[in-house]
Amino acid sequence: MTSTGMNMMSRIIFYEERNFQGRSYECMSDCPDMSSYLNRCHSCRVERGCFVVYDRNNYMGNQYFMRRGEYADYMSMMGMSECIRSCRMIPMHRGSFRMKIYERENFGGQMHELMEDCDSVMDRYRMPHCMSCNVMDGHWLMYEQAHFRGRMIYMRPGEYRNFSQMGGSGMRFMSIRHINDSCY
Repeated sequence: MTSTGMNMMSRIIFYEERNFQGRSYECMSDCPDMSSYLNRCHSCRVERGCFVVYDRNNYMGNQYFMRRGEYADYMSMMGMSECIRSCRMIPMHRGSFRMKIYERENFGGQMHELMEDCDSVMDRYRMPHCMSCNVMDGHWLMYEQAHFRGRMIYMRPGEYRNFSQMGGSGMRFMSIRHINDSCY
């Protein structure tokens, strides 16, 4: 599928006020700075696809995964202290999911290859945490606590040598989930 075809499949609408009120902005791709479209954003509706939203411009700050659905007051629902400032569309991925996780930064320490979700890095691999990774196939969400809880970070294909340089500020990840076609 072409990237144009994928973009047509994803759509999120942001609203300035809670309960889908006020001015709105429709987005079908990445948006690094929403301030030129809306003064603030307190609710949204994901009509198709999956997105990661950020509480700072340029895909920085806390991240929140949003799949198809309505978020009438996502700030209180998700515990966000700020409103959405940028968003990234997660492209549909068909095929296998593969990533290597490492216990230490710069691909050091224990290494394990994942092809499916891992609800506890400690329980499955006897590894206290994950501090670097190489995403070979698919798109993944990494969580700071076991069982997909706590702050999360979106990982697309590529090498990630040091999570703290990505705005993770010393985060160590304890569970990992792949983003499959079910959210489209």
